[in-house]
Amino acid sequence: MELWDAYNSNYEKIEGMTLVRDEEIPQGVYHLVCEVLVRHVDGTYLLMKRAPTKPLYPNMWEATAGGSALQGETAEQGAMRELREETGIVAETLEPLDRTLGQTCWHVRFLCVTDCNKNSIKLQAGETCDFRWATAQEVLAMTESELVGWQMKKFIK
Repeated sequence: MELWDAYNSNYEKIEGMTLVRDEEIPQGVYHLVCEVLVRHVDGTYLLMKRAPTKPLYPNMWEATAGGSALQGETAEQGAMRELREETGIVAETLEPLDRTLGQTCWHVRFLCVTDCNKNSIKLQAGETCDFRWATAQEVLAMTESELVGWQMKKFIK
């Protein structure tokens, strides 16, 4: 069972309230979803291909690693954990990009600039099935039908 902290619309943690994955979230209550855009020091961006078994957007490329922050994690801690689980990249710091309120969650976005070995990316079973490094121009040329997380394009340079 995956547990999440609850937040209000002002991005304040609601003390004493716990949310459970796959259970209905009350109106006006939100959990944290952390997303990490990965840019190599050479200027290319990491794209991960979603597993064919994913219920949403199977076999589509995504510009971020990420997922829900677990109970007790800050957005940055959740982002670092998700990045490590989904790519094998261990980040010491992340650059905050933005935070937006969705229907049931706060989307908190970060940038990771890395000098990792580009061939060392690890795929997470059930989550991803492939990866590639793409130039900014290649990512910006991708359409919504090809790329999940296309909202991140505003941070690609």
